[in-house]
Amino acid sequence: MKVAKKKKCEPFAGLGPDVVLNVVEQALGVRCSNMFRPLNSYINRVFELEQVDKQGLVVKFYRPGRWSEAALREEHAFLLELAEQEIPVVAPVILQDGSTLGSANGLFFAIFPKRGGRSCDEYTDDQWLEIGRLLGRVHNIGGLRGAPHRPVLGPDHSAVEQLAYLLEGDCVQTELKGELGEICTTILAEIRPLFAGCEQIRIHGDCHFANMIHRPGESFVLIDFDDMVMGPPIQDLWMLLPGDVAESFVEIDLFVEVYETFRPFDRRSLRLVEPLRALRYIHYMAWCARQAFEDGDTRAIDDFGTRDYWQREINDLKDQLMRIRKTPSSFGNML
Repeated sequence: MKVAKKKKCEPFAGLGPDVVLNVVEQALGVRCSNMFRPLNSYINRVFELEQVDKQGLVVKFYRPGRWSEAALREEHAFLLELAEQEIPVVAPVILQDGSTLGSANGLFFAIFPKRGGRSCDEYTDDQWLEIGRLLGRVHNIGGLRGAPHRPVLGPDHSAVEQLAYLLEGDCVQTELKGELGEICTTILAEIRPLFAGCEQIRIHGDCHFANMIHRPGESFVLIDFDDMVMGPPIQDLWMLLPGDVAESFVEIDLFVEVYETFRPFDRRSLRLVEPLRALRYIHYMAWCARQAFEDGDTRAIDDFGTRDYWQREINDLKDQLMRIRKTPSSFGNML
C-alpha cells in the first residue's frame, strides 16, 4: 500500500557548491579550496569544505521550522561552555560578526572544525571509565543553567507533542490510529509517575555509538548536539549500554565510579531506562513521519507509513509496555 505524500518541499534546493562556498568564505573571511563533499544527514544539509591552508571545515544548514533561532543559539551556547572547560566536543566556530549562527538563503547555518574519528561498537573497561568521566563533566556543565527553548524529554512534554503529530496527520491509516493512540497513551500514563521529581538538565539527548567518536591515543569526542534537550541524565547513558540494565551492571558500575567524581549519579534513575526506550520509539516514529511527509522525499525506512509498518510499531510498543511493567522499582544493592 502506497502512502500519499504531502507536496514536496525543497528548502535546500539552492545549496550548490558555489553558493555554499561563497556563504562560508563571507562568514569567516577566508578562502576555500574547491573541495565540496556532501555528508550524510537526514534532517539538515551538511557539507565538508577545506580552506586553502588545508584546514577542514564542516558547514551545517539547518532544516527550516525544526528549531527556532533561540533554540539553535542555546545549543551553541552549551557547546561553547563545554569547549571553554576543555571538554572534548566540536563547538561551532565564531563568525566574522561575532556570532556562531549565520543566515543565508533563508536558512540558518553554523560552521564547525572538521574532527575525524570512528565509533566503537563495544567499549573496554577503560573506555567505560572514560565515558563516565566525559559525561560527568558534560552534565556538570549542563546542570548550571536551563534551556527554555529546547524540548523537555518526558511523558508530559515532547512525547505528547510527537504523538499528537502522528494521530492528527495523514501518515497513520485511520483504522490503526485508535490502536496506536491507545498503546502510546497507556505507556505515557504508566511511566508518568516515574518521572515525577526527576532531575532535568541540559543533556546531549541522542548519545549513541555514532555520536561518540574515538581516535587512537586520544579521548572520546562527543559530537552532534542537534537533539540537545532538557532531560534526565540517564538518557545520555542508556543507548550506550550493551543490553538492558540487568545485563549491564558491570558497565554501569564502571561508568558510575568515575561519573561521581564530578557529580552525583541518581541510581533510582535506572528505572527510567525502559520508559525512555519507549519514548524513543514514539519520537522516532514522529521523526520518520516528518522526514517523509514534510519534505516528501527523505525516508529512513523503506516501508515507512505502510499498514505493515504501523502494525509492527504497535506490536513493538506492546512488547515495550511489558518490559516496563517487569522493570523492578529498585535495583537494590546490585549497583
